[in-house]
Amino acid sequence: MTREGFIKLVEREQEALRGFLLYLCCGNKEEADDIAQDALVKAYLSSAGYQEKGRFRSWLFKIAHNTFLNHKASLRYTESIEEARMLISDTAADASFEHQDLYVALRTLPPKERSAITLFYLNGYNIKEIATITEASEDAVKKQLSRGRDQLKEKLKL
Repeated sequence: MTREGFIKLVEREQEALRGFLLYLCCGNKEEADDIAQDALVKAYLSSAGYQEKGRFRSWLFKIAHNTFLNHKASLRYTESIEEARMLISDTAADASFEHQDLYVALRTLPPKERSAITLFYLNGYNIKEIATITEASEDAVKKQLSRGRDQLKEKLKL
């Protein structure tokens, strides 16, 4: 893949990538931007190995997901919604808008469940695609989605 081809593909997917990471980082824009930057560097460095058989977005999200999991600060989550509210500061991307309660609730989920919920509900991936991106079995993804949904229903009192 040429440098120009990579840039063109990234420009097309950059907004979706940042949105995905913003949800994984529970609205922390700075953290999401840092992870996006790291993921894009990793993607560029391995772009020679990209097989144009699959979707570029899935390939890029897989790299971003792995970068997120390796990012130590992202792995912190909390069991209680009150503690999560305290962790999310007023500097969160849209602290005064409608998504703040979702960010707080997502912060209470373990990273793998947070990833599955984000990919399925907010990015529209199916279970097979999520399994590929997260390098998990389809059964594991189904379990992560089920546990994540149950926890979110409880935390958000749906």
